Amino acid sequence: MANQAHEEISAESLTVVADRGYYKGLEILACEQAGITTFVPKPLTSGSKAEGRFGKQDFIYLAASDVYRCPAGQLLTRRHSSVEDGMLLHCYYFSGCQSCSMHKQCTTGKERRVKRWEHEAVADAMQVRLENDPTMMRRRRQTVEHPFGTLKYWMGSTHFLTKTLPRVSTEMSLHVLAYNLKRMMSIFGISGLLEAIRA
Repeated sequence: MANQAHEEISAESLTVVADRGYYKGLEILACEQAGITTFVPKPLTSGSKAEGRFGKQDFIYLAASDVYRCPAGQLLTRRHSSVEDGMLLHCYYFSGCQSCSMHKQCTTGKERRVKRWEHEAVADAMQVRLENDPTMMRRRRQTVEHPFGTLKYWMGSTHFLTKTLPRVSTEMSLHVLAYNLKRMMSIFGISGLLEAIRA
């Protein structure tokens, strides 16, 4: 979608902001390769964190030596690689986990294994951008959530008046068209909008 927008507006640079639901490593990599700057927070799906153990974010990746440092200070080295969902993942672990005093806080298995995607540096750079500009997600909420709130208000408590996907799709398209026309009229005025349409 970002690539289509990039081509449509013929911009030299493009910044894309999306919520967690749109986080997908391969898509973020494609944007990076197309020169599109992305701001998409990582989904918080760690089962370990939910159960009170360390999450992957508690392990620090040291790029110079290609190892992870665990919360106890041990180094997890790369042991093997595998392909999952079309992504090459490297697996890191430390053999002496069982003798560590933090073992129970870390894993229920023999040793804690951390997987790293071969292009994870792209996702890490995006995370740094998000941390350096926390207003980006607030701005996204202000611009993106408002139209949907307005449309839901207009549609009332029943929302859609039609049934079946083609009819509901048509109804939604009409609502979006009406919203866009009203928005453009409030920005350009009616005469300005007509002028823009004719151009």
